Amino acid sequence: MSNITFALYYGNRGFFPGEVIESARKELRAAVEAAGFACLEMDPTLTRYGAVETIAEGKLYAEFLRSHAGEYDGVIVCLPNFGDENGAYYALKDAGVPILMQAYPDELGSMDFAHRRDAVCGKIAMCNVLRQAGIRYTLTKKFAVKPSSPEFKEDLRLFAGTCRAVRGLRSFTIGAIGARTTAFKTVRIDEIAMQRKGINVETIDLSQVFAMMDKMSGKRLEERKAYYRQLSDFGKYKDEKVENIARLSLAIDDLKESYALDAIAIRCWDELQKRYGVAPCVILGDLIEKGVCAACELDVNNAVMMRALQLASDCPVMLLDVNNNYGDDEKKAVFFHCGPVPASLLEGKGHIEEHLMFKKSYGDESGVGLNVARILRTEVTIGSMKTEDGKLWSFTTEGRLTDDELDKAFFGCGAVFEKREGTANDMLNYMATEGYRHHVAIAKGYWGSAVEDAFGYLAIEHKKI
Repeated sequence: MSNITFALYYGNRGFFPGEVIESARKELRAAVEAAGFACLEMDPTLTRYGAVETIAEGKLYAEFLRSHAGEYDGVIVCLPNFGDENGAYYALKDAGVPILMQAYPDELGSMDFAHRRDAVCGKIAMCNVLRQAGIRYTLTKKFAVKPSSPEFKEDLRLFAGTCRAVRGLRSFTIGAIGARTTAFKTVRIDEIAMQRKGINVETIDLSQVFAMMDKMSGKRLEERKAYYRQLSDFGKYKDEKVENIARLSLAIDDLKESYALDAIAIRCWDELQKRYGVAPCVILGDLIEKGVCAACELDVNNAVMMRALQLASDCPVMLLDVNNNYGDDEKKAVFFHCGPVPASLLEGKGHIEEHLMFKKSYGDESGVGLNVARILRTEVTIGSMKTEDGKLWSFTTEGRLTDDELDKAFFGCGAVFEKREGTANDMLNYMATEGYRHHVAIAKGYWGSAVEDAFGYLAIEHKKI
């Protein structure tokens, strides 16, 4: 799990019981730490009950945040009672990170003046004032929820995903290696729209890559060849194939270093097949496993979506084609790609195959490098991104990869997807209507709400379908 730290904020209003703040402080801190996250808290002796009630106290909290700039990924606003919205505005207006709003529930039998919290009303008021000021916030799924509850633990899981995605998407660099795959206008992008969201695209010509590959030699090359032989079973294929894959892998590593790349998208056909007789699938899956999102077919758009899902889930992701119907079952669709799936999303070690489409077009062993194994059957979040009309647009949906098996002759890596709500047919119609690409990024687990929330903070158009 990546390191996430939350700054904790406690609201107060003097008409209401302030004694509940100390118990809330203990309960919230315990819940956050039990979930595996770290906490930052302002010195509780600085204000009454260590909470924020006045404008002056809000300014104290803002100074606390400034003094810890870069040390926290999100703020959790805890309302043990009604809370004060003016103090919150001054405290949070420059926070610069996602803000989770939590309010304590009142309990039947404790609704007298001495015990009634009114935190529900206070949360509504505070959200209203923050919205007026243009300060974005995140709500708990259950409006009033105790920090020690299972529901809040789930809120923390998703909020951490939001914070990771916001932190990692605000500024990063994608390497676009090669020109757009000629036949695929579907992967066109608007670099300026991306740049305005802090996403820098560096374009790198394949001629540069080939020159780098041809110069690779010595111990470094031999070590990389041994690494790939350990990673997957190359079976009958000649050492030349392993060597060319190793050469390409090292070239990409050097480009990552030179251009400070956080993700890549590569033109994966047909020059690599015609010149070197390989496909880069096994390299891409390995890069993803190591934390560098890597998209084939120069799909820069979905390299961004891959990174969003990887950050939210804190796990490797994959990029697959939305490829086939599954018989007459409208609830399901077949996802496929040649073999660029990371090890974390495969059931067991892969084996290397050649791409049958390249074999048909260019001859035997012209596209060796598909790392093939059974894709993990699990709950998943899928998503896709496009650039259109000067904006970034995206969608996510959730479902599972089922135990349904594909035909034995089905080549590459494939799995059957079943949508959690609605049908896969609905998803296909949505993608076609809205002009999304034929690829989807896929993460293990349900993270759609976290990605939707993160894109809201980043002002990226999004729809959860």
